[in-house]
Amino acid sequence: MAHTQTRVDRHRLLGLVVKTTATAIAALKTWQRTVSRRRAIAGLTPERLRDIGHAEAPAPVLEVKAGLVTNLMSMR
Repeated sequence: MAHTQTRVDRHRLLGLVVKTTATAIAALKTWQRTVSRRRAIAGLTPERLRDIGHAEAPAPVLEVKAGLVTNLMSMR
């Protein structure tokens, strides 16, 4: 029975570990920045949000056009 050995290229393995670790650290930093920005914006009043040019959260708006009720009643 033949005996085979698999040789792991340590330089490639080390490079992969370093690259994966760097990617994970970058993702963590991005996540931390996003969370801190959201917390800072959540603590601001609507006036301060307007001052910095941040759009307010869209609120549902009900638009009723003139004659709408009349048209609905005539369809009945």
